Amino acid sequence: MITGTISSKGQVTIPKKIREFLGVGKSDKIAFIPLEEGKVIITSKPLRATELFGMLKHRRLAKPVSVDEIEEAIKKQRNKRAEKRARNC
Repeated sequence: MITGTISSKGQVTIPKKIREFLGVGKSDKIAFIPLEEGKVIITSKPLRATELFGMLKHRRLAKPVSVDEIEEAIKKQRNKRAEKRARNC
């Protein structure tokens, strides 16, 4: 087991071995997926919209959006972020 400590600001430093295992570095995003009984999955793997279904409260949209449209919007946003990181390097 590898542990971390929560700072007074609520921040946690992810131990180096875990960052290496996840393949993440500075400014990368990770996902926290709450389970039951105080357990959480931490992942760097991009999740498909269908995998997230049911995790958030539903609200009606004016026009229904297909899963394909959601996936396309996610891909576009990822590409924008990647381009922004590339320009900043």
